[in-house]
Amino acid sequence: MRIRSNRDTCIGAGRCHLAAPELFDQSKVDATVVVLVDQVTGDRLERAREAVDDCPTRTLRLTED
Repeated sequence: MRIRSNRDTCIGAGRCHLAAPELFDQSKVDATVVVLVDQVTGDRLERAREAVDDCPTRTLRLTED
């Protein structure tokens, strides 16, 4: 699965980073999401799903491409 983000809708809540710091960070400039890895599998996929589900603005999504 691939992690996609839309930084235009990100409000910088940081929930993704708290849920999976190995997958997400926040921009030092505006606190918006920075995706650290492109593809996720296994345990990382489950943590990515948790972060996607916890995002208050639905900025994150997982795709199969």
